[in-house]
Amino acid sequence: MIWNSIPFMTAIDLLIIAVTIYTLRRCRLIGAIKRPSDPQIGLQWIAFGLLAVCLFYSADLVSMYLLPAVASMQEAMAFMGTLHRNFSWLVVLFAMIAISAGFIELRRTQIELTEKNELLAQLSSKLAKFLPPQLYNSIFTGTHITGVAAKRKKLTIFFSDIANFTETTESLESEELTNLLNQYLTEMSKIAVSHGATIDKYVGDAIIGFFGDPASQGSKEDAIACVKMSIAMQRRMRELQLKWLELGSEKPFQLRIGVNTGFCTVGNFGSEDRMDYTIIGNEVNLAARLQSHAELGGILVTHETSSLIKDTILTEEQGAIAVKGFAQPVRAYRVVGIYDELEKDRSIIREERDGFRLLIDLSKGDQAGAIAAVEKVLARLQG
Repeated sequence: MIWNSIPFMTAIDLLIIAVTIYTLRRCRLIGAIKRPSDPQIGLQWIAFGLLAVCLFYSADLVSMYLLPAVASMQEAMAFMGTLHRNFSWLVVLFAMIAISAGFIELRRTQIELTEKNELLAQLSSKLAKFLPPQLYNSIFTGTHITGVAAKRKKLTIFFSDIANFTETTESLESEELTNLLNQYLTEMSKIAVSHGATIDKYVGDAIIGFFGDPASQGSKEDAIACVKMSIAMQRRMRELQLKWLELGSEKPFQLRIGVNTGFCTVGNFGSEDRMDYTIIGNEVNLAARLQSHAELGGILVTHETSSLIKDTILTEEQGAIAVKGFAQPVRAYRVVGIYDELEKDRSIIREERDGFRLLIDLSKGDQAGAIAAVEKVLARLQG
C-alpha cells in the first residue's frame, strides 16, 4: 500500500513540518521580531498547537529511519501504524484545542484593543480642542519636540482686542457675557484656523496668534495669509454687530487688530512636567501695542509686514507712532483691502505692466485730480 511506502511517508512528514515552520515564522510566532504583549498569550497557544503537530511528525520521520535499524521492517511498520492509530488523533485534538484557544484569546484582545482605540480617539479629539491644529498634528506625527526647547524664527504675529471691553460689558450679566464672548471667540477662531494660523492663546477678549510655525509657507505668504485673515475677521465682526444689535445689544463689540512681522523665539517654555508652546520677544509686544493704535474696526501693520504684502493688499501709511517700550517711533500702515476685492467693488483702478504701475484710489473722491494727473503723465509719455 502507498501508506506503507517509506519515501512517500517521508515526503508527507517533511511537507507537514515545512508548512508548520513556515506558518510559525510567517505569523511571527518564532524568530527575532516580538509581537505586542497583549496578544502574546493567544499567539503562544497557537504556537503550542502548531509545535505539537510539528514534533509529532518529526518523531514519525525519525522513527521511520531508526526503527528498521533495530528491528525488522515488518515490526517497524507495525509499530508506526500503532503509533499513528493511538496518538495521531490525540495530537490533532490537542492542536485543535490549542489553536482554537489562541484564536479566542486573540479575538478577546482585538475587542479590548478596539475599545482602547476608541477611548484614545475620544481623548485625542478632546485634547485637540486645547491645542492649535498645526501643533496637534505635529505632535501626533512625531515631528514636534516635546521637551523644553525653543528657536528663533521669522513669524507674522497677530494680536486682536475688543475696544473698551469693560465699558461695553459692564451692563451684562455674567451668563450673557460668557455666551457673547464665546460666540465671538468661536467665530474668530474658525477664521483663524481656516487661514492656517497658530492660535497662541486667548487672554480674556484678546486673541494672540501667529503664522510661520510649526508650518510655514514662507515669510511673504505667511504675512499675506495673516492680513487676509484679519480682513476676514473684521468683515465677520461687522456681520455679528448687526446680529447683536437686532438681539438688543446697545454696544456691540468692536475689534482692533495689530499685525507685525519679525524674528521671535518660538517653542516649548516651562518645566519638564508642564510646558506651554508659545512665542516671546519684542516683535510680539509690538503687535500688541500696535493694535491699541488701530481705529475701531481697523487693522494696523508694521513697515515689515506692509513690504511683504504690498503686491496683494493695499495699505496706507499712517505716519510713525510712539510705542511704549520702543525707543524709536514705529512706522504704521492702515490696511485698506485686498486689491482684487477692491477692484471688483470699483474702489480702486489698478493696472500693472513691465515698468508701469497705476493705482487710483477712488474712495478719496478726487476724481478730477486723478484725471488731471493721468493726463499729465500721458502728455509726458507722448511728448
